[in-house]
Amino acid sequence: MSEPERHDLGTPFLRLERAGHLAWCTIDRPASRNALSAAMYFGVKRAVQLVNAWPEPTALILTGVGDVFAPGGELRGRVEDPNPVIEQLGTDEVLPFEAVRNSMAPVVSAVNGICQGGGLLIAMLSDVAVASDRASFRAPELLRGIADTGYAAYLPAHVGLANARDLLLTGRTLDAGEALRIGLISRVVPHERLREEAVAAAESILRTGPEARLHVKRILNERYGRVDRMTMDWSLFRGSEAREGMRAFAEKRAPSWIPDPLQTRKRL
Repeated sequence: MSEPERHDLGTPFLRLERAGHLAWCTIDRPASRNALSAAMYFGVKRAVQLVNAWPEPTALILTGVGDVFAPGGELRGRVEDPNPVIEQLGTDEVLPFEAVRNSMAPVVSAVNGICQGGGLLIAMLSDVAVASDRASFRAPELLRGIADTGYAAYLPAHVGLANARDLLLTGRTLDAGEALRIGLISRVVPHERLREEAVAAAESILRTGPEARLHVKRILNERYGRVDRMTMDWSLFRGSEAREGMRAFAEKRAPSWIPDPLQTRKRL
């Protein structure tokens, strides 16, 4: 078997390897539990763009290493992979979520473990998310003081309004079984079969008519609400709660806004 083609995504923590009709993008930053830097977010977007630009039909499968798929963005201020290109770009131009959602090429997430924050958004917006029975899911943004309007727009379409309120307002963790039951993801498989089942899902999508598939995806995407990017950007870059939430996370403590009777002094 020939060696897969390897493509640079602008960060050492993402690997894009293509073999025939499949391309694997692997999140590989184990020392930071696969936390996604700005360059990594942009690299995922770049992977989607590359796959869509190839003339041969190719499906993209996203996965992680170890027991983590992706926990969301880097909150500790560590920048180990600076990318000067993204310093000139706005948030919408860096983040991969809309690229994943609107991709003409099939995108499948093979969720191998912890999946939360921006990692969960990537999985939700993939055409199919195949999860290991060891995976867990969480939307912890409000615990960090972040008004994630992406979640507010996307999550109700997946799980309904009551479940969306529950997940967003409590930040609780779901195991794979509950995530499947409420419709957060569509498939759970034994961990040792994850890659095999992700390939099967990607190949099934590749068998469908690409133009017809695009029209169907466009109609499906209309089920999502509007993402209020202005509010989220204000929260992230100007909001005092987000600054305190991220500082608390980096310092492994609870945020200062928590009432004294509920303080555990531990990271949430």
